[in-house]
Amino acid sequence: MSRIGKQPVSVPEGVKVTIQGHDITVVGPKGTLKEKLHPAISIKQADGKLVFSRSGEEKSLKALHGLVRTLVANMVRGVTQGFQKGLLITGIGNRAAKQGGKVVISIGFSHPVTVEPTQGVEIDVEGTNKLVVRGADKQKVGQVAANLRNIRPPDSYKGKGIRYEFEVLKLKPGKASGKGATTK
Repeated sequence: MSRIGKQPVSVPEGVKVTIQGHDITVVGPKGTLKEKLHPAISIKQADGKLVFSRSGEEKSLKALHGLVRTLVANMVRGVTQGFQKGLLITGIGNRAAKQGGKVVISIGFSHPVTVEPTQGVEIDVEGTNKLVVRGADKQKVGQVAANLRNIRPPDSYKGKGIRYEFEVLKLKPGKASGKGATTK
């Protein structure tokens, strides 16, 4: 049996889980999330917990067992606590500002880049160089953060650009000095 899939997901107070066939809906204080799950995995709700079981012992079903359990656990966590990702803007003159619901980023292009968050996700600007992406859906939060990072990924020599908050960059050495270098 899947080590992750056999663990039940506890449903905290204030969260309502509705299971209709293979569709699951989780409603909580931070929002509502819906998902269509694989038909080979069945869910039972009892005593404030969700228990998952699979219909066979094939390797693909074992993998789906853990996946479905993790997706539902993330849905429950998302509607109670939410998810967030931090991004840092580095480089001289690079900054971000919030204008209404949009975020305007000056990152070294000839024009400022305007980003509008998707539904269910909000982007906050802390100071001038930190962006925080928040939302209930883990996949959407990660996708919006990745889209922001792709505006100007960090430079491999100086590290300038947009990077994740705890991302460790391995910078390349610059040009070698004139000593020992011979040109012919």
